[in-house]
Amino acid sequence: MIGSMAEPTSDERAEPHATPGSPASPGASEPAAPRPRAPLPAAAALTPRLLRGEVAMVLLLSLAAAAVSAVISFVGSITAPESLAEQTASLVGSRAEAERPWLDLARQLAAVLFALAPVALVVHLLHRGTESAATIGFDLRRPGRDLLGGAVLAALIGCGGLVVYLVSWRLGLTVTVAPSALNEHWWTLPVLVLQAVKNGVLEEVIVVGYLMLRLDQLGWPPVRAAVAGSLLRATYHLYQGVGMFFGNLVMGLVFCWFYRRHGRVMPLVVAHSLIDIVAFVGSVYLIGRVDWLPGA
Repeated sequence: MIGSMAEPTSDERAEPHATPGSPASPGASEPAAPRPRAPLPAAAALTPRLLRGEVAMVLLLSLAAAAVSAVISFVGSITAPESLAEQTASLVGSRAEAERPWLDLARQLAAVLFALAPVALVVHLLHRGTESAATIGFDLRRPGRDLLGGAVLAALIGCGGLVVYLVSWRLGLTVTVAPSALNEHWWTLPVLVLQAVKNGVLEEVIVVGYLMLRLDQLGWPPVRAAVAGSLLRATYHLYQGVGMFFGNLVMGLVFCWFYRRHGRVMPLVVAHSLIDIVAFVGSVYLIGRVDWLPGA
């Protein structure tokens, strides 16, 4: 009938509609309370076992893999029908066809960026405790002295390394090293400089600064630690031949001595970067134009 209302059921009579501001009925669901944040874990003391595991992980994620690869490459080189001097090792190569320069550039920049990830990990691990990057002298507190010391080291080690390379190549103990095999583009030289700086930062921060610090904390004698780090450096350069293995071994010992004396890794980063910049950029202009340089 028009205008009539249906009689409410017994359930509707028992549970009246709630009005705004009225307390919720006993059967109504209440909003969930916010979940409390889990407490941050307490920092664990650095035991020798933890330090050994940390060093192993850092090296496995960085230069230990390069050392294994270099040993495999060296075995392949000495078992090849050609002599070492007749074989070529490229340090920086193209990552795309010459017709796709932007793809090559993108891959070059990505490779440099991710190669530095172990350095970021080392800095993070140092800052988790009472140490920091300044503990190993990886900072900008003394730019003038670091640049000067690095330049002097680069001149000494660079000239000596060039002599070792030329002599060992003449003796058939070293492959022909082609520092740059990049296609010619407008960004070739900047990428070579970035690659050189990447090498300097990666190798000196990890193999000298970080490794010497941790081996000291593990109770290694300074000479033993320096020899271990230098052998690692020499091993991941073994793909270049026997001559460069010993050349890099001497370089590592000199760099470790310098670090022990001054307690800073930045001059070593500068020196290594300058050596590689001269080698990479110089190869672009010299190889093929001078007859005394292998690969000409």
